[in-house]
Amino acid sequence: MAGIYLHIPYCESKCVYCDFYSVAEGEYRDEFVSVLTEEISCRAKEAPRDAVFRSVYFGGGTPSLLSPEEIRSILDTLRECFELDESAEVSMECNPGTVTAESLAGYRACGVNRLSFGVQSFFEDDLAFLSRIHSPEQAKESIEAARQAGFDNISLDLMFSLPGQTASRWSENLRQARELGVTHLSCYSLTVELGTPLASIVNRGEVCMPVQEEDAGLFETTMRTLGDWGFLHYEVSNFARPGFECRHNLVYWNHEPYLGFGPSAHSFTDGKRTWNVTSIDRYIGMVRTSGTARAGGERLTRDQLRTEHVYLGLRSKGIDLEEFRARFGSDLVEDNRERVRMYVERGLLAVEGNRLFVTPAGFLLCDEICAEIN
Repeated sequence: MAGIYLHIPYCESKCVYCDFYSVAEGEYRDEFVSVLTEEISCRAKEAPRDAVFRSVYFGGGTPSLLSPEEIRSILDTLRECFELDESAEVSMECNPGTVTAESLAGYRACGVNRLSFGVQSFFEDDLAFLSRIHSPEQAKESIEAARQAGFDNISLDLMFSLPGQTASRWSENLRQARELGVTHLSCYSLTVELGTPLASIVNRGEVCMPVQEEDAGLFETTMRTLGDWGFLHYEVSNFARPGFECRHNLVYWNHEPYLGFGPSAHSFTDGKRTWNVTSIDRYIGMVRTSGTARAGGERLTRDQLRTEHVYLGLRSKGIDLEEFRARFGSDLVEDNRERVRMYVERGLLAVEGNRLFVTPAGFLLCDEICAEIN
């Protein structure tokens, strides 16, 4: 499987916690889509040999600030340049405050078949703290409008470990998401990223972030609750109804190739990672001049690929040990015999058949485990 990522950098306002690249909607807005399609066309030869793309993902930023006509133009260019699977998953991130019944119907008509709404919370004060532009009512109305427009694959982003957030409030967020009948939930712990407004107010002592034990308790509640409701926990932060796992997530977690277009977008093909400039004006200028906006790249060594394979696999479905042996020429469990034994005895890792995977308890310490197994 291979995927395509498109970074749409526009936002109406910057969320307090966000460290993704975004700009105000007015910057180069009139020419952005034409430049993006030009980049796609110029880089068509980068596709892996015989690649069939089963995932297209519009991320950002706020892709739903683009009109259905602009989304159609981008998708038409992709279809001209690459072989898209007839049943490809075409996802688009949406802010509930930026969509209407008409725009949602337009997105569906031009080929988008999966929506990811950045809801984050169903409480007004949480949304205000996070600098979200929508209300809880708008979120619910947007999801219902999406369903009316023909979308049956709808995901929500929710955020826990907000300052002062109680277990009951978090459980209420999960309950309301379930009542909306969505097929996928991405549940993230609020983290303080350097350079964000959140980092500034935390450093000034204006807010106090939850301690590690509180964060772990909310994550345990998430896993237990969604598991009881029939959601599959297929990656550390992602839960899906059976059959609705995000294909684009799986491209990343299965260490499969993907192409990224737009400012700050990354690509990974044939063991090489490349990335575009993180600047809208430089992006526009470079694409107009040379057809690409590449800022840098690196050829990963065998050891780096092995480390990434372990990290990505343990954070998701686990590692197929036979496939690992065929790919890297070594036995992962034997190479890490004592560490694996220790984590298995602690109930944090498990080996079943040819698969090594992190248990639900182990997800709480996933980064630590991934750093130890190599």
